[in-house]
Amino acid sequence: MEDLSLHILDIVENSIAVSASKVEVTICEDIEKDLLTLEIKDNGRGMSEKTLKKALDPFFTTKTVRKVGLGLPLLAQAAKESGGDFEIDSKVGEGTRVRATFQYSHPDRKPLGNIAETMKILKVANPDIEFVYKYKKTGSERGS
Repeated sequence: MEDLSLHILDIVENSIAVSASKVEVTICEDIEKDLLTLEIKDNGRGMSEKTLKKALDPFFTTKTVRKVGLGLPLLAQAAKESGGDFEIDSKVGEGTRVRATFQYSHPDRKPLGNIAETMKILKVANPDIEFVYKYKKTGSERGS
């Protein structure tokens, strides 16, 4: 995936597929801490401990239409390749939280992409889902 907005699209589509009625997307650019954080939370079915342990295996998926599940593993890889980290928490009946952090200035960090267009597509295609988008930027750009 070329940018983070495509990762967001993929993860949110997973949330919708597991019956989420509310999905929150939060992006925080902290220039002073040299950190970009992306968090997606939903109130979908959630995952069992067994499923959660397999969630980052690209050859595991709960979908019946294909035999691989690349969304979460690719986001985790993108975060780790840019000096960041990846976390996923989930509870059956409560939902899932995915959090990826990236070193803001890392040369391998993917660009944000067109977040506005991604959120617009999600809302138009899923009018019954409540989407919450939060964006925060702190600090100042280096050299400015």
